[in-house]
Amino acid sequence: MGQLYLVRHAQASFGAADYDQLSALGERQSLRLGQYFAEKGLAFEAAITGSLRRHGQTYAGIAQGAGLGLSPLVLRGLNEYDSAAVMASVHPQPLPKPETPEAYRYHFRVLRQGLTQWAYGAVAPPGMPSYAEFTHGVREALDHVRRQHSGNVLMVSSGGPIGVAVAQVLGAPPEAAIELNMRIRNTAVTEFSFNPKRHSLLSFNSITHLDDARFADWVTYA
Repeated sequence: MGQLYLVRHAQASFGAADYDQLSALGERQSLRLGQYFAEKGLAFEAAITGSLRRHGQTYAGIAQGAGLGLSPLVLRGLNEYDSAAVMASVHPQPLPKPETPEAYRYHFRVLRQGLTQWAYGAVAPPGMPSYAEFTHGVREALDHVRRQHSGNVLMVSSGGPIGVAVAQVLGAPPEAAIELNMRIRNTAVTEFSFNPKRHSLLSFNSITHLDDARFADWVTYA
């Protein structure tokens, strides 16, 4: 039986012109996670990432901290949805940059509404796949792990695909995947055991590597 360590990317550049870039804190988070894996003596037989820059940068930090020499397989099915397109599908007027707690809450309220409507086919955000196609990409990534591996596998993705992966394994509806997505912290680890037939959830959204007073202000969500 193998074990899949599914990691959400480190903190990116929320609110910036280019979100798909780790912040300085994000770089430290990914390095710290790699160090934690090394401290635990974890070895991986394979690494898999999405194709987004923040995925590759997060893996690079983990690899540096853990001393990994793996060349990751890149699967586009692990890429995040386009949040701007999702929100525009239900809120045509541009949202201002969220700079207050109220603005942040409104931003994510609109995002949740857009994701729900996309999941049920009520909207079709331009340039995006259907929700069924999006979830199929996640399922293919999980199926690849089951078919090709039997040991520890490291996978770096984003909150949307991770929420979908957990919901699929648990047989939960789209609403559950959306709510899970909204809870996942940067560099949080979700663990599955797997065999050739199925995955089983072991843990969700764990940040044990930051469970120290030194890292109290390293816990982020975007």
